[in-house]
Order: sequence, then C-alpha cells, then structure tokens
Amino acid sequence: MGLCLNRHPSPLSRRDMLKGSGIGFGSLALNAMLTTESSSTQLSPSLAKAKRVIFLFMHGGPSTLDLFDPKESLKKNNGKPLPYDKPRIASSKTGNLLASPWDFKQYGQSGAWVSELLPNISSISDDLCFLNSMHCSNSRHGGALLELHTGSDTFTRPSMGSWINYGLGSENNNLPGFITINPPSSHGGSGAWSSAFLPARYGGTMIRGNSKEMKIPFINNPLKDRSKQRKEIDLLNALNLEHLKKHKFNTDLESRIESYELAFRMQMAAPEIQDISGEPAHINKLYGADEGPTAEFAKQCIMARRLSESGVRFVQVTHRYWDSHGNLRSEHEKLSKEMDKPVTGLITDLKQRGLLENTL
Repeated sequence: MGLCLNRHPSPLSRRDMLKGSGIGFGSLALNAMLTTESSSTQLSPSLAKAKRVIFLFMHGGPSTLDLFDPKESLKKNNGKPLPYDKPRIASSKTGNLLASPWDFKQYGQSGAWVSELLPNISSISDDLCFLNSMHCSNSRHGGALLELHTGSDTFTRPSMGSWINYGLGSENNNLPGFITINPPSSHGGSGAWSSAFLPARYGGTMIRGNSKEMKIPFINNPLKDRSKQRKEIDLLNALNLEHLKKHKFNTDLESRIESYELAFRMQMAAPEIQDISGEPAHINKLYGADEGPTAEFAKQCIMARRLSESGVRFVQVTHRYWDSHGNLRSEHEKLSKEMDKPVTGLITDLKQRGLLENTL
C-alpha cells in the first residue's frame, strides 16, 4: 500500500497510517479509471472475472427447504414437536415439524438437489452455484430485506448495486450503472437500492411497469429540438455550478448536475433498449414471454438481459411475493411456475450469447 516506516520504529497513529497508506487507495481508484478509459473491453487482471450482475430478487423469501435444500430428517420427523427450544423471536405462530410436500432429485454432473417445483431450472443445475449456508439476523421482512441488500438491517448502508456501481462504474456512459425493475415499495423501500452515504449518482434508477410497458420514467422529452433542450440544461448547470462554488463537497448537487447530463444522453439510448417488441419469437418462447403465467416475469428478465448487454453494470429484477405461511403448497406452486421458465431462459440466453461466463 506504499506505507513507509523510518529506521527508528515508533508507534504509528491512525492518522499517520492513513496518510501513508492513502497512496494505495489512490492507486486502486486510478486502476479503475484506467480500466474505464481503456479501449479494451477486458477488466484489469487484478479485478474479478465478473463484469456485470443480474440480481433476480424473490420478494418475501422462497422456502429453500422446498426448492434446493432437502432435509431428510424432516421427512423422518414430520408432524413431531420441535426437539429444541423455539427461537426467541418468531415471525408467526409455529407448530410441529413439517416435511416438504415436494419430491427432490439430483441433477447434472454436480448432483445438485432441485425440487420438482422447478423442472426447467433443474435442467441447468450445472450452471448454478448453490449457497445453503446464508442466514440473516432479523426475522422481519423489512429488516431482513435491508440486510440482504445492504448487509445491515438499518437504513444507513449503500446497497449492493450502489457499491458495485461505485467500484466498477458503468460500461455505458449513456445509461445508469444500476437499474432496478419493479422494486418493492415496502419492506425497506428505496433503502434497498439507495446509495446511502455514497454519492447519490451511484443509487439505483427505478423502472416500473408490466408486460405491456416497462420504461424509465419521463424518458421522452416533449421538446423535439434537442438544441433547445441542450441550452436549458446548460443554463441549469451554470446556476448549479455557481451554487456549488459556495457549497463545496455537496455530493447531492454534484449528482444532480450529472443526472441532468445523463438524462439528456439517455433519451437517445434508452428508448431502443427498452423496446422489447422486436425480440424474435424463439427468444420469447425460451423465456416464456409468449404465455400467460410466465409472461410478466419473462419480459422483465428479457429487459434485464438487454440492459446488461448494453453495459448496465447491475440490474435487479423483483418477482412478487413469496410470503407463504399456511398456504405454502398453493402459493409456491403458483410462484415457482411464474419464475422457473423465465430464469432458465435468461441463463440459457446469456450462455448462448457468451455473456454468462462474466455475469453473476
């Protein structure tokens, strides 16, 4: 990190340590800048292989015990009382042990266990990495959702997408680095995709919509003459920059100035990317965009692929609402059917396009 010590060792204060090691932090930032400016599309060897993230968020929490993580001991002890003390905090009234009502099989060379609820995902199990060890410290949906997205169950931390956008930047200067499609308005709300204490420009840009229309809000400007719009933005920027001289280090204002410029550029790039009507029939069929129960989520997954392919670093897609308690069987059968084919279609499509190897 470029830390120098003199020949007569003495304890370093935290201030001295940071001054000496600051050169290292600067080199990391310089490395990212040079990577962005490089004509090569390859990331620096010191950075990870992945270039982009598509986060398919199942709002409400699917039961992994019924999808990917079978428990043989539950089958043996189905209906029996819990053999140890119940958790101090329980989200709802708890009863006896309940085995999964669905059968599991092993698939692929990896031998991954997948439930009969997901016949399509089971066919691509070797393209997946299963983590069955994750847990959170908050049993309530709001706190747990924030913890999943930010690492904390409070409103004070940047979201995953913001950190990745901050660390790696966007691959396309005409689009945001972080876009979230139909994020939940409850259970943490915008805190799950905000930049918190990072500059505001690293927060998520929200798209709301359905299978008929999904668009970044207000992307079409009524002014047809872009030269007039350019003059409007230049005037606003001049006023904001004058204000910024008096209030230095105002990251919100800096982000506002940048957002105007990005919005101006987006009007040319985004409409074409957001228009999924031209996707060929075989792609719509692959994702399930051409049939009833899967169409809604399928079109969001197609949109995610188009955004990622166009250089958006982090795209999040939210699937509604897996909060199943007493109605586990009917709800999980319905919800699994909605997302099974679209998720499989997305991963298959990415693989066919050569994008999966560097997409998380």
